[in-house]
Amino acid sequence: MKIWFVTVFPEMIRAYLKESMFKKAVEQQLVSFQVWDLRDFTTDKHRQVDDKPFGGGAGMVLKPEPFFRAYDRLKEIQKENPFRVICPSPQGKLFNHRRAVELSRGADLVFFCGHYKGIDERVMQNLVDEEISIGDYVLTGGELPALVIADSIIRHIPGVLHSYESAETDSFADELLEGPIYTQPREYRGLNVPEVLLSGNHQKIEQWRKQQRLERTKERRKELLNEKIEKNDIGGKNG
Repeated sequence: MKIWFVTVFPEMIRAYLKESMFKKAVEQQLVSFQVWDLRDFTTDKHRQVDDKPFGGGAGMVLKPEPFFRAYDRLKEIQKENPFRVICPSPQGKLFNHRRAVELSRGADLVFFCGHYKGIDERVMQNLVDEEISIGDYVLTGGELPALVIADSIIRHIPGVLHSYESAETDSFADELLEGPIYTQPREYRGLNVPEVLLSGNHQKIEQWRKQQRLERTKERRKELLNEKIEKNDIGGKNG
């Protein structure tokens, strides 16, 4: 998969891509990342990417021309290969695990990262395929949300994680939260690992883990449990 980030602050993105899973995905040639500076697609000597909003109001708006030029360049590079333009935005549809899996199996991705007051609506209407929100709050720009979304997506590309099973058992993988996990030592300051995890009985361990996930989801995100009951995934009136 190829992923582009188009941003006014490219170093914010590049810093993350040098670490952890992003770095491993590149080294294993499973994902390639390109970070484009939006200012490289300007034509004036000041490399201006923003201007005041028509009609007045606070804040600055990212101009349409650099985005359109970047998009034209993407079409030249991709030729017949499809790509999907995503703009992180609090106005978008809320991102979730299911959407991450879907995007990991689809076309190459381009993130248009907004900043300041936002991006000119002509870009949003004509170039952006999908606006995605990572929550009901506002950040300074789209760089961090773009990285959050990309991180969640590439986890589901086989080979990126050391064990794909790890992604399949993460929170939300089956619409339940992940349960408690433990490692060495068995006892620390009087705090002990549950005996069932030391028993070697894989069936009992699996049952315990499932029960813990159900209880944690009921306690912290009950609406997720209700959704599973409605789907008859864990029983219910007809279970």
